[in-house]
Amino acid sequence: MTRTPTPGSLAQIARVVACAVVCGTSLMAGTALAQAYPTKPIQLVIPFPPGGATDVIGRLVGKKLSEKLGQSVVIDNRPGAGTIVGAGFAAKAAPDGYTLFLSSGTTFTVNPAIHAKLPYDPVKSFEPIGLTGRTGLILLANKDVPVHDLKQLVAAAKAAPGKYTYGTFGAGTTAQFAGEMLFNLAGIKLLHVPYKGSAPAMTDLIGGQIPYTIDTVAAAVPQVRAGKVKAIAVTTAKRSQLLPNVPTVAEAGFPGIDADTWLALVAPRGLPADVKKKLEAALAASMADADMRKQLLDAGFEPSYADGAAVSALISRELPLMRATAQRANITAE
Repeated sequence: MTRTPTPGSLAQIARVVACAVVCGTSLMAGTALAQAYPTKPIQLVIPFPPGGATDVIGRLVGKKLSEKLGQSVVIDNRPGAGTIVGAGFAAKAAPDGYTLFLSSGTTFTVNPAIHAKLPYDPVKSFEPIGLTGRTGLILLANKDVPVHDLKQLVAAAKAAPGKYTYGTFGAGTTAQFAGEMLFNLAGIKLLHVPYKGSAPAMTDLIGGQIPYTIDTVAAAVPQVRAGKVKAIAVTTAKRSQLLPNVPTVAEAGFPGIDADTWLALVAPRGLPADVKKKLEAALAASMADADMRKQLLDAGFEPSYADGAAVSALISRELPLMRATAQRANITAE
């Protein structure tokens, strides 16, 4: 026996069919959108001025990403407040893959340790895409200082407490954190002298106005190779490819420190999974490029690709360490 549909059941069937059509259309549109990405230029925010190390690396990464993705990558320099200006802007951008952010550990682990309030959250605001490079930090000495290794420096500092100073490229920077970790580990105290950048700190070190500094390996290489300053030790777990003859702090007799400066590519949190996957693949392919790796080394950075999950793990590992160091050494934002 055939039952004739009632007007009510016909309306219900119509609604179900309409819903299926809409849902199917939306799914197809979403899939097509993800497959099409990117369809327009991508903005790469760099929280430093043009010409610096991070800007140089950012332009190298941007060029390679452009080649892999088939769209131009436009560099947007937004310096200020120790990367906070650029990070705050990027964190508030639409999570659609058209705004990316390249910055150092300063954004993700140092600023949260020394600032009570930030316009972004180092974990919740960003979606890590991958690590692009690392450069070690290095303890340097004026060439006329009668100290040639870390043990001699420690002995001199213990024999004359409060006498010695060390400079860095700024207060609340990775260099100051590395210095405080190192000297705490060695049981000595050196007075920190912050400079506004590596260049003035290096000038005073070469001129003898300050006996020691902690700087990036990238900034130190030309001066060390020219014999203008002495390299005492690097603060990383392994020796630097750029200065292979310089011992690590651990090799010098003080194990327990591994501090460097790293650069990571991230996007605003909420990035569609397919878009993130495409960006991660493009970055991985870029970092595997031999020419790209050579250019990174020439710029003073060791190619050190790792995926987004590894970046998240790195941030989670460093954050509590930086906060503990800031509290112990009374490091605050100036």
